[in-house]
Amino acid sequence: MKARLAFSVNDLAETRFAVSAMWEVVTSCRALAGATVPDPHRGWAGQVGPRLAAAGLDRGWLADMVAPVGHFPDFLNPTTASHELPDELAAIEATDPEQVRRDLDLLSAERDGRLPPRLRNLHRNPRAYLPKVVAEIETYWELAIAPYWARIRSVLDADVFHRGRQVAEHGTARTLDQLHHTVRWDSGGLQLAQRHCAITRIETGAGLLLVPSVFAWPRVLTRSVASEPPQLAYPARGIGALWESRRHAPMDALAAVIGRSRALILAELDSPASTTELAERSGMSAAGVSQHLTALRAAGLTSTHRAGRRVFYARTGLADALLTAQV
Repeated sequence: MKARLAFSVNDLAETRFAVSAMWEVVTSCRALAGATVPDPHRGWAGQVGPRLAAAGLDRGWLADMVAPVGHFPDFLNPTTASHELPDELAAIEATDPEQVRRDLDLLSAERDGRLPPRLRNLHRNPRAYLPKVVAEIETYWELAIAPYWARIRSVLDADVFHRGRQVAEHGTARTLDQLHHTVRWDSGGLQLAQRHCAITRIETGAGLLLVPSVFAWPRVLTRSVASEPPQLAYPARGIGALWESRRHAPMDALAAVIGRSRALILAELDSPASTTELAERSGMSAAGVSQHLTALRAAGLTSTHRAGRRVFYARTGLADALLTAQV
């Protein structure tokens, strides 16, 4: 059975693309929740899974709300002006309590009327417990997404750039038709072959928010809330190469500017690592690595992310640009 989202001229005019931090949070949670992590993300899951378990997030609010299949709360993916994480978290914390209860009622219906205790508390008093949900999301972001965000964001931005050029060259209808094999443009409407992804114009706002996602693969996901534009998250292009080791340009020129030891540390940060791990990989002392990391962070080439008592370092987008071969 198919669902169909009708479009007026105004709806087409107000259709837009956006990169959303919270869609990556929710879809990555879903990827981790299944018995088997999807192939493209197994290396990432192997790194972040132990961190999340150590922090207790494998049995927290998100784990209760985001199952491998089925509905997850719409309030986790608010419509905001920027879709940057701070704006989205503020919107989540300010969610109308009735919206929270409606979302949890849908979860309860899917689960034969059973909700875990913390979700029953959230249903009873959303204002008291939404700040706890937001605090957990912030921790999850720091452990599972932030160290990789520069890489993820580059894939999402590249997808939006490609779709924008496609709209300019071929029009919105053709672009919508090529988002995913289950989505088709047909006679003034968008046909969705996956019935669980039903979205409708009934009571929703104008337009359509299209959100590329690296973790949504291999399916599309939707959000439909009264008075807001419907949302459709789809797999971004380039996911297959997302976690591949980057090819680095010859390091002599970079080493001449920042030093060979610091250039080596940047090269070793193809995946986030602690000071101890970097010392083992590079053969330097932990104290020496720490000094170099301090300098690299001050230069905007690394970022830090805390997991309990451990601190992980990751390359920034600027560092990736310096290291990635121009081919």
